[in-house]
Amino acid sequence: MKTVVITGGNDGIGRGLAQERLERGDRVVVIGRSADKGQRLLAEAEKRGAGERAHFVAADLSLVGESRRVVGELTETFGALDALVLCARFFRSARAETAEGYESTFALEYLSRHVLSHGLTDALEKSESPVIVNVSGPGIPKPPIRWDDPHFRAGYDGLAAQRHAGMANDLLGVAYAARNGSGRTRYVLVNPGSTATSFAGEYDPVTKSQVEMIRRMGKPVEQAVAPIAEVIDAPPAEPLSAFVEGQRIGVDDPRLFDREAAARLAEFTERLLAR
Repeated sequence: MKTVVITGGNDGIGRGLAQERLERGDRVVVIGRSADKGQRLLAEAEKRGAGERAHFVAADLSLVGESRRVVGELTETFGALDALVLCARFFRSARAETAEGYESTFALEYLSRHVLSHGLTDALEKSESPVIVNVSGPGIPKPPIRWDDPHFRAGYDGLAAQRHAGMANDLLGVAYAARNGSGRTRYVLVNPGSTATSFAGEYDPVTKSQVEMIRRMGKPVEQAVAPIAEVIDAPPAEPLSAFVEGQRIGVDDPRLFDREAAARLAEFTERLLAR
């Protein structure tokens, strides 16, 4: 039995993966903002006879303090972890800033993943074949990191903010593998492709109509879950790997996985978090 932690596990791909792992007989820890959704997930698990293996942790991962609390709680409660799957997303057409002073998309979709990845490494290293799966968007060219304005205080656009967080996650994978290359934990970047997922967020009318089209045309969540489940069951041998719709891609293209930029972002992020 594996112990699998899933952020954003209340909805969409994260929820689908949680259900799949529970059916496989694993212990699943879902982290989400909505306590009501979390309790519904636990109730469903109970009905299916998996109540003892289903756990929910309520947390707003757009807050660094909450991400750090989750690291401490999971480490104390479970000790060893087999997989960390990072799915939490929330789209905002209008810019928002967290109480800690970070732009919300950057905070939730990148900073939380940085804190959880590194903070839970010790717990992951206690397992035989641990893996971190970062569900983002590898394989797609994205604009470079906004070193002078990572919080989009100027020129905010919701899609641009998500692409920016996506680039940061690609570089997070590169930097993590470089730092922890001698360890057991494998870092896997996954682009599930167009999927009819929940698309949690606050949308302007134009973007909302585009999202509704993807919901109608995208693949079922179950199809997006399958390749993630395969990676959990059999992590790649290399410290870093990337997949687009289940197909492996190279991680040596400097246009997509710039090692110099990754090292710079790692240092930049540590300075941000040390405030």
